Amino acid sequence: MRIVSGIQPTGNLHLGNYLGAIRNWVRMQDGLGEGDQCFFFLASLHAITVHNDPAQLRANIREMAAALIAAGVDPLRSTLFSQADVPAHAELCWLLNGTARIGWLNRMTQFKEKSGKNREGASVGLYAYPVLQAADVLLYQATHVPVGEDQKQHLELARDVATKFNTDFDVELFTLPEPIIPPAAARIMSLRDGTAKMSKSDPSDMSRINLTDDADLIVQKVRKAKTDPEPLPATAEELNGRPEARNLVGVYAALADESVDQVLARYAGQGFGAFKPALADLVAESLRPVKARLDELRNDPGELDRLLAVGAAKARDAAAPTLEAAYKVMGLRA
Repeated sequence: MRIVSGIQPTGNLHLGNYLGAIRNWVRMQDGLGEGDQCFFFLASLHAITVHNDPAQLRANIREMAAALIAAGVDPLRSTLFSQADVPAHAELCWLLNGTARIGWLNRMTQFKEKSGKNREGASVGLYAYPVLQAADVLLYQATHVPVGEDQKQHLELARDVATKFNTDFDVELFTLPEPIIPPAAARIMSLRDGTAKMSKSDPSDMSRINLTDDADLIVQKVRKAKTDPEPLPATAEELNGRPEARNLVGVYAALADESVDQVLARYAGQGFGAFKPALADLVAESLRPVKARLDELRNDPGELDRLLAVGAAKARDAAAPTLEAAYKVMGLRA
């Protein structure tokens, strides 16, 4: 099994990011068998499909790498790198642009959503980035790619590109990757509004728990999180219509690796005066080692750069045979 997955390099990571993609990556890595491999990359080339401040993008790449390692991604067991440090991604993308069809890209729903009413003003990169996504996974002969609901269409495109290339040139160069549907990640909402996702763009820092928050600040944020006056019910179904209560119980369940019903069985009939302190302690203890390692890495950018350079070198070595074979098959090299 060879798993390949990428994540956008965004700064100021919070609990929602941790319980979403990041923890799933760690679990995939920890579940590897002998001979299995994980390639995890920071999607730095995908990031430039919209305008970025260059200094901020560099900082975000480092920050995301630090967060991944702090959360448990082991650069010795997994290949962790920045996409831009492996030129083969961009090279194979260009080669596959000759195989991908305009009609396929026109059906991509995410471009329509991301460009909105400004379709004519969107970058070519934003339109064509599904081809880069195909290159990302085909380059490493990925057997499996973790996908959520919003990425299934893109994996199908990668499979279509691989099939057409193999057929057009009468080869079996590219492996057709299969999807991995990770366990449903907890959808973590704002501590100030249970109907809005936890987000780094929210102007209120009290709306989120950052991975850099210390224990005292976490306790303060949980204590001040918006709730309702009703006690906790006995079943998850009874949380319907109570978004803030549902969110806090969901956070507890995700961190404790329990179901919402299991959590409610323990706290049913109790008010938030009893539940919030227990939740605050759980969040603080869960994030304590992550914050400690994150602080170490943020204070040692040289070590972080070294780890990313090691990962990029491993990725370049792994990518080279597929890229060279593609050039030769297409008649571009002898």
